[in-house]
Amino acid sequence: MTGFGEAHYQQDGLAVAVEVRAINNRFFKLSIRGSEGCGPLEPRIEEVLRQSIRRGTVQVNLRLQRLRLPDSFQINAAVLGRYRDQFQTLYREWGLSGAVPIEALLSLPGVVDEQAAADTDPDADWPAVRRTLEAALENLTRMRVEEGRAMTADLQANCRLIAAGLDQIEARAPAMLAAFRARLEERLRKSLAEFQVTLDPADVIKEISLFAERADIAEEVVRLRSHVEQFGSTIALPESAGRKLEFLTQEMLREANTIGSKANDLEIAKQVIEIKTAIERVREMIQNVE
Repeated sequence: MTGFGEAHYQQDGLAVAVEVRAINNRFFKLSIRGSEGCGPLEPRIEEVLRQSIRRGTVQVNLRLQRLRLPDSFQINAAVLGRYRDQFQTLYREWGLSGAVPIEALLSLPGVVDEQAAADTDPDADWPAVRRTLEAALENLTRMRVEEGRAMTADLQANCRLIAAGLDQIEARAPAMLAAFRARLEERLRKSLAEFQVTLDPADVIKEISLFAERADIAEEVVRLRSHVEQFGSTIALPESAGRKLEFLTQEMLREANTIGSKANDLEIAKQVIEIKTAIERVREMIQNVE
């Protein structure tokens, strides 16, 4: 399921910004982009994400910015003195008067030392990063919940279409057997009249019975209806059930295919096509459900 969440936090001279993006994927795939020095935090970030997200391609953007404090800068007196001595030598050689401007020396390389990012402690940064990450995940979850509600309504609508198709098939099944019997008797009458032979009525009954046994779809209809009911109750559960829904969808399609292959009837075939179309829509959506 798709979603986006971001959060910002600042504490003790550290500013943290986190963006979390999720797009549809049957599996969990994580990509983390962070500021320099964030590498040691990636396993902890993944652990937090897996507690909230089980399926999807997730991208995390983490930015850490340290506020400039007075203690972060130190003047290297030795380097500054060396620069001054060299400038004074040049002043004498060139015949220049006046003192060397201190502001010009301070901008030279190596005069001011700034605390390196490598000196920071990831363990000390983690509480602030985790707090910001969890806030971003809350915002992401709200967006995914809204998408989930819309998807649930669509899934329920498709389940109703499948159930309605099953009602039509159940109503048509008795007529299917009667229609086969009528076609068989008509063909037999034409054949008997053409070849002037007689046929034992028991043979006709036997043929009809064999057809009825081969074309009996009652069991498949019951199972498919049961799968649809289980599907409806499962999507109403608060916990994640994407794998179970995916399995139920596969079983629904299998039963629909069996009904279509066993029922030698045009009207039932039309309903099976509509049912399989609805199941296929469900299957595509279920790929993205946790």
